[in-house]
Amino acid sequence: MYDNNNINPGSGQPYYGNPQNFDPRTGVPLGAVPAGNAPVNPAGSRKTGTFGKIMMAICLGLLFGLFAGLGFYTVNLVTRGQSASAPSYGEAAVQPQTSQGSTGLGTYMGLDPDIPTEFRVLTTEETDITEVVADVMPSMVSITEYYKLSTTFWGQTYTQDSEASGSGIIIGETDDEYIIVTNNHVISDADDMAVTFIDGSEATAYLKGIEPSMDIAVISVLKSDLDDSTISAINVAELGDSDGLVLGQNVIAIGNALGYGQSVTTGIVSALNREITTSDGNTGTYIQTDAAINPGNSGGALLNMAGQVIGINSNKMGGSAVEGMGYAIPITSVKEVIVDLMGRDTLIEVDEDNMGYIGIYMQEVTPEISAYYNIPQGIYVSEVAEGGGAEAAGLKKGDIITGFQGSAVTSNDSLKKLMKYYAVGDEVEVTFLRNEDGEYVEHTVDLILGEKPVRR
Repeated sequence: MYDNNNINPGSGQPYYGNPQNFDPRTGVPLGAVPAGNAPVNPAGSRKTGTFGKIMMAICLGLLFGLFAGLGFYTVNLVTRGQSASAPSYGEAAVQPQTSQGSTGLGTYMGLDPDIPTEFRVLTTEETDITEVVADVMPSMVSITEYYKLSTTFWGQTYTQDSEASGSGIIIGETDDEYIIVTNNHVISDADDMAVTFIDGSEATAYLKGIEPSMDIAVISVLKSDLDDSTISAINVAELGDSDGLVLGQNVIAIGNALGYGQSVTTGIVSALNREITTSDGNTGTYIQTDAAINPGNSGGALLNMAGQVIGINSNKMGGSAVEGMGYAIPITSVKEVIVDLMGRDTLIEVDEDNMGYIGIYMQEVTPEISAYYNIPQGIYVSEVAEGGGAEAAGLKKGDIITGFQGSAVTSNDSLKKLMKYYAVGDEVEVTFLRNEDGEYVEHTVDLILGEKPVRR
């Protein structure tokens, strides 16, 4: 409320405040608000100064942002121009990270400025081998070897049917058969063999030839034993050049690991020309790789990234004794042998009653005997049967047989396994060494197989 005696003489209106302190021009007391009138902001008041400062700060901020944006845009154009002309230091893909992934760090080269920094991630280039594997898998096979396992217990010999698994590579075909290369040790004990193809079908396999000193064997499957669907699923592998390999080169190993079926492992070339002597006394040079090569992988393919066969895997060295050290026979070193074996007649077992014999009694010259007596390894002729093929061909006691029908033979078993494919009356080629004046000289003769000799 106001005092009626407290009247503004200038306006005739009551006022609030000290009547001694009013503006004589308007009659409004200093600091007072006239009743019924809007508030008055005199020039130079605190409220008007604060608003001006705020507007000035906003304008300055807008100007700073404009100039900063122009500067960033200019630098970015220069940087992108330099990046486009700069040399490449490697391939990398910069991709936006999805909302489900974690934020990663970008690379200082080649970043897309349109992608927010928090979504830039660097991913290394991955080698995709799926197409290579898909192309070569139809040329890979699994091999099952059926044999008799003999054991001696308390002077008695017992035999039982057994089997083992390995791998092979289809390397050729004729009008009548598919030709497969594998390791000799995969099929060396076989009484019978079966091959399983990519579609799961199985067929009997037949021997074409072996080269034990190089651990190479060539077998075949008759097309007449295969369905049309299997034939359409099969491919022939391409042989590459192992001489051009370099350390660190990526390789792929495919084989029937542990007999479970075809599996794929990858690695690099760890070493070249590794000289290794196997348990049978043969020495050769091999490709060393860290791709896993397990039992059953023997005879399978070591491939380059073009899908070419550059080696034949072998688990004969190392085996489970070491890790990260697998070996393969360099394909270039055995190409000539493979071609020779491929060209031979396919061998079909003859009936046991009709099996031919050379006409000798023999003793195996093992590596130990060879070293002790300083004689060549092979099959020692301890006696020549009268009236047999060997006698007619001129073999003598003391001769050492080293080859049969072009295949090296170093043990009694290796010769017996080849003999089962030849009947009485067949002509065969036999290679032997004869001691002539203290030096062993090689001879080759053709002989006619006869009937099993009767020992006197």
